[in-house]
Amino acid sequence: MPWRPAARLLAHAACALPLAFIGYAIWRQDLGPDPVAQLEHELGRWALRLLLATLAVTPLRRLTGFASLVSWRRMLGLWAFAYATAHLGVYLALDLGGYWTQVFDEIAKRPYITVGFTAWLLLVPLAATSTRAAMRRLGRRWGQLHRAVYAVGILAVLHFLWVVKSGTAIARLEPVVYAVLLAVLLLARLPWRRIARFVTAGRVPVLSGSPGTAGRGPAR
Repeated sequence: MPWRPAARLLAHAACALPLAFIGYAIWRQDLGPDPVAQLEHELGRWALRLLLATLAVTPLRRLTGFASLVSWRRMLGLWAFAYATAHLGVYLALDLGGYWTQVFDEIAKRPYITVGFTAWLLLVPLAATSTRAAMRRLGRRWGQLHRAVYAVGILAVLHFLWVVKSGTAIARLEPVVYAVLLAVLLLARLPWRRIARFVTAGRVPVLSGSPGTAGRGPAR
């Protein structure tokens, strides 16, 4: 459709817009008393938001019936990876100040860094195999590999919950909201109709079976 290239361009611009705001805040020196921490936080927050948007594509497609929504999933996922990589890059280059020997010590000693770094590591193969050529080459294994995004979502939310363990009540509420959204998006993927049919089928022989079959359990 002729409107799709324009819509995709607008979507890319919307995903890049937070970077523009962050860059403007850096130029204005308006990142607060701890600019490095604030920069890390903003990049990590947008990585998580875009990851949740990526996970929302499939439930929205099922709800609306718009199969074309699937084509947006890769774009959102790559933007989430870009923000997550920038988040990690700021931590390594600015927070640690180039003391690379401390990296693995920090990862080992601080659970929230361990969890966040693991989430990023899991994102790397997903981003590397996001092309159509990789989909064709991997075949069914591609879908199995990309199910790791669910683990990435759980780890990313856990990382954010750990990071925002203090501060104002509103600040502590934000990661909880993301955790609830992630739970809803994961639960939406369960085959509820199939589960309902299975439960119903399991009860039918007991409720409507003949006296001779009652109590024997569901028919095989």
